[in-house]
Amino acid sequence: MAASLSGLVMPVSNSHDQHANFTFPSYAAAPLSLTTQNRSSLSLSISSDHAKKLALCKVLSETDSSLSSTSAELDRERVPVDDDEERIERRHPKEPEGQIADVWREIHGENDWVGLLDHMDPLLRSELIRYGEMAQACYDAFDFDPFSKYCGSCRYTRREFFESLDMAHHGYGVSRYLFATANINLPNFFKKSRWPKMWSKNANWAGYVAVSDDESSKRLGRRDITIAWRGTVTRLEWIADLMDFLTPIYSHNITCPDPTVKAEAGFLDLYTDKDDDCRYCRYSAREQILSEVKRLLEMYSGEELSITITGHSLGSALAILSAYDIVETGLNVMKDSGPVPVSVFSFSGPRVGNVRFKERLEWLGVKVLRIVNVHDIVPKSPGLFINEQLPPMVLKLVGALPWSYSHVGVELELDHKNSPFLKPTADPVCAHNLEAHLHLLDGYHGKGHRFVLASGRDPALVNKGCDFLKDHYMVPPNWRQNANKGMIKGKDGRWTQPERSKLEDHPQDMHHHLRQLGLASSETSNIG
Repeated sequence: MAASLSGLVMPVSNSHDQHANFTFPSYAAAPLSLTTQNRSSLSLSISSDHAKKLALCKVLSETDSSLSSTSAELDRERVPVDDDEERIERRHPKEPEGQIADVWREIHGENDWVGLLDHMDPLLRSELIRYGEMAQACYDAFDFDPFSKYCGSCRYTRREFFESLDMAHHGYGVSRYLFATANINLPNFFKKSRWPKMWSKNANWAGYVAVSDDESSKRLGRRDITIAWRGTVTRLEWIADLMDFLTPIYSHNITCPDPTVKAEAGFLDLYTDKDDDCRYCRYSAREQILSEVKRLLEMYSGEELSITITGHSLGSALAILSAYDIVETGLNVMKDSGPVPVSVFSFSGPRVGNVRFKERLEWLGVKVLRIVNVHDIVPKSPGLFINEQLPPMVLKLVGALPWSYSHVGVELELDHKNSPFLKPTADPVCAHNLEAHLHLLDGYHGKGHRFVLASGRDPALVNKGCDFLKDHYMVPPNWRQNANKGMIKGKDGRWTQPERSKLEDHPQDMHHHLRQLGLASSETSNIG
């Protein structure tokens, strides 16, 4: 049966990154303009100038009923276009029709995403990509160059953060940055400068807290507080850093009435450890999160609110831990209204705790949607052999072991082999790449459904930090680089690293909020 061209979306250059200036070469297929008819169907508006070329594409498409096969055929049979036609309008991906304000609670897991994943709900897909981009921003803004004296910090001030990353259209502002101490047993989470006078010897930037602005809040139907955690930046070596044994949550001074609720020790260390001698880490990441969320909840107490936490890789483990902590402490319970919904959108994250941790998280009402690539090794760790996939009777017998892990929440399973844009590779870094996950989300419509890009999100973004796109797209691998590696030429003709604005550490009222939470004494203050 002939395959319809109405389902085909060719790659377009819709960059989300200020460095993405990629233009498909002149042999690319004629550009197609997408218009959304409704939440489940798409139609194509085709200019008359391309009629003959598209007729040829249609003949090619009729050779195979599979859209993936059709896309592959079109990849091989290029149709030349005129020079003035080779540039495709750069724009941000189109939003699906429908009002997120009307259904945001359902999109955020009120009903555990029943009926939204297969077929894939367009609004949910759009929201997942948006929060995934907020997690990706942690990588794009991180200075991982060991020859930079600012290595391990964020390259932008919080006031210019989203604008610098070409993300101002999301309508959020960063309220504070998060820092973690390097004095723990997860060294590959951290990067350090080779310069002795670096910005901090014991701290790394770990993410941020952001709040939707007035206009965006109106569109979203509530004021959204988002926490984004950075993952590791050193390939996948961090898996070897896992202490791989479970420890009780309460042993790290986290509120928990059940001593059998346990989480991976390294994750807990990263979340709770601090360094009194470091101005950025004199408060733990946990204290930074809880105090800021409390401040924001008080500031916007008269509005409808949501707390959304996102992260990739190890960052998704921190997202789940912080979501648990916020709800377990009762921080999200408002005096004059019901609890503020807390949701986690996790990307390629590892297991975090045992089955009792999973059960406690569900009882508390934390909603977790985990987006995974079936070929990614990270979601399979830790607990490679003893995990939630064992028969219930067996799991009950071995559940108390210190390496018995269980995933939490609902899983959305993707497969990079379904994308006609990606080449076969055994590189585990490609399977784990966050931009690749966002690409797969854009083309996912449900199990067994054809891979069709829904928003026109630029496939070139996949190669920002890996080599995953097929070579004939002419997108170089690892193309996202700082201009001249951050060096600038001064008036004297010398090339040097420019000075940056001093990073803010902690707000002056932080100790006040911690004292209200019972996490600090009234007699002492760490503000110095």
